[in-house]
Amino acid sequence: MTVKSSISLSDRQHAFASSLVESGRFGSVSAVVQQGLELLRDRMDTERADTEALKLILADRRAGTFLSPDEFDHQLEIMLGQGRSSANVED
Repeated sequence: MTVKSSISLSDRQHAFASSLVESGRFGSVSAVVQQGLELLRDRMDTERADTEALKLILADRRAGTFLSPDEFDHQLEIMLGQGRSSANVED
């Protein structure tokens, strides 16, 4: 279904859309605007999905176990030591 709608474009936007039509990439300025809206919708859908995934990760992390600063330092030293050993790097 197609709905007619009146929109306003800046001179710069219109020049850009017109250049795409003149180059043969699109059949009309309307087609350029439609493609732009589809890209915007895809981008917003991706951002929404990313935000939801981050919320789940944060909720999962908040529900997990936290280390004290001393425990964290100890674990970090162990990991760094293992990394140095595997890379044959001396302290």
